Amino acid sequence: MHMIKKLRRTVVFILKMALFASLFAIFFGIFGINNPWLFNLSRTTGVTMVTFIVLGIALMSVYGGYAIGTQKSKPIIHSMSLATIITDLVTHLQLSIMNTSQFNNDHFVYETPHLLLLAMVVQVAVIVLFTYFGNFIYFSLEPPEKCCVISSSRESLGSIIPKIKRFPKQYQITETVRYDSPKVLDVIGRSDTVFLYDVPTRERTSLIDFCYQTQKNIYYNFEMIDVVSQGAKYVNLDDKSLVMHVAKDLTMEQRIIKRLMDISISLLALIVTSPIMFVCAIAIKAEDGGKVLYKQARLTKYGRVFQVYKFRTMKEENSIHKSVTENDDRITKVGGVLRKFRIDELPQMLNILKGDMTVVGPRPEMLENVEKYTEELPEFSYRLRMKAGLTGLAQISGKYNTSPKDKLVMDLMYIENYSIWQDLKLIFQTITVFLKASESTEAFGKEQAYDFDGEDEK
Repeated sequence: MHMIKKLRRTVVFILKMALFASLFAIFFGIFGINNPWLFNLSRTTGVTMVTFIVLGIALMSVYGGYAIGTQKSKPIIHSMSLATIITDLVTHLQLSIMNTSQFNNDHFVYETPHLLLLAMVVQVAVIVLFTYFGNFIYFSLEPPEKCCVISSSRESLGSIIPKIKRFPKQYQITETVRYDSPKVLDVIGRSDTVFLYDVPTRERTSLIDFCYQTQKNIYYNFEMIDVVSQGAKYVNLDDKSLVMHVAKDLTMEQRIIKRLMDISISLLALIVTSPIMFVCAIAIKAEDGGKVLYKQARLTKYGRVFQVYKFRTMKEENSIHKSVTENDDRITKVGGVLRKFRIDELPQMLNILKGDMTVVGPRPEMLENVEKYTEELPEFSYRLRMKAGLTGLAQISGKYNTSPKDKLVMDLMYIENYSIWQDLKLIFQTITVFLKASESTEAFGKEQAYDFDGEDEK
């Protein structure tokens, strides 16, 4: 088993290096046709190649990289293609600038865009090939892990099992059991990986101890204690080992930088997307003659109420303030398209410019939802420690119908681990939302309930 894992890691490393080398060779091989100086050892060649390498590695890290074995093929293709395309665009711009000289172009020319397009097409094809081949090799060496799911109810099983079953090559569910069943330890012993979901904290701690002792892989859902521990650090108080958690708030420097980023990004976005917004306004007006923009009261930092701007996506007479459900007949034809690609949220750039919102932060919820969610989860109010945002961890990793608790955990994780770098990373990752539009905009539906193996629910 140890030899197989070592072989698998070696194969993954070789494939990563081969893929990156291929992307590098394709770009410089194609552009070297018109720029033969790229094949000579010079300072400009070195600068250009270093730009491609450093930016490529950084962006692949931001988007998740060549994560064969842990991700499905399509998300890997999306992330790798995005990182490569942005790297190509920047490096190509640098090439065009460097060719502006007395020896080449006497003024700036965006050179040979057709070669750029050719390079991108070939690179994406290579990424697709490497991704499917890499996952095939990985899962040929690594069979699915035998998993057990330990939970507290049939409804909780219905929340987690469909998510696990989306990765059949990684996980094979062999048993399900209640956390308080007398056979729970035996079930863990027969498994490679243990999923603990909605298990009471005290019992979960005991089961985690047993899993750690028996060297089992463990997955468990977040509770508030886990969120707090993420923002804590280890300290020594004399000879006592302690965990220290300091109440989080942005420093003055972070507030200034974040606000400057908000103003710059919102102004740029309004200019760049103005043609798109103009077309959307015409389409909305042409469909039913109603209002183009829709305003709704939302909550931001410390519970302050503000009016959020959105393109109207529902029929005016049916715009009841409640969350969208599957096959919701309130949504217009134009609205369906706008919601699918999140275009309906573009007017919120005005909210950001005004200071009501920020680019990255917890999404502003409807007042009705906040009241309902806070009754069920008193911790929901903690997310109001940060100004409401257009995008964020919950918007990128979650879906429209992600449970309020899971969204809350993502928002609190963002707050506990806040940094300017994290904001920049999430801004870049927001592009991936458009590549999984059909998944990220899934409406609320009914969850399936599952039975425990060989026992009735108590």
